[in-house]
Amino acid sequence: MSLRARFTDDLKTAMKAGQSEKVGTIRMITAKLKDVDIAGRAKGEDQVSDEAVISMLRGMIKSRTESAAMYAKGGRPELADKENAEIAIIRAYLPPDLDDATIEAAVREAIERTDATSMKDMGKVMAALKQQFGAALDPARASAVVRAQLAA
Repeated sequence: MSLRARFTDDLKTAMKAGQSEKVGTIRMITAKLKDVDIAGRAKGEDQVSDEAVISMLRGMIKSRTESAAMYAKGGRPELADKENAEIAIIRAYLPPDLDDATIEAAVREAIERTDATSMKDMGKVMAALKQQFGAALDPARASAVVRAQLAA
């Protein structure tokens, strides 16, 4: 089942169950998806791929994580809790994260494959990892491991 179909099905289910927080979050996701689709029309795509949708979801999680941290720092725990609840709902649509050992092994292999020797080669290593794992790769976690291994 595509992500778009899951959004629609989950929205219907949440509406029937009276889960207003989940309904709001899924509506927010679909609104953002429409924006991404409209932006993709400039490239000649009617609908963006599932990989682009996953990238969009990761971006939504990143912004909510930052917001939750600011709310917690500013003494607004109720708003931070709301952001964290949205993160949990959005995260349910992402593929399972790769474990740390898998990421480290893949980074070592990508460094060898691309003959990377310094931080200047980080882009080549990240491109190789994205090509290998696609949407399953969390770029933030992978880039931290790449930095650590290239700096060593």
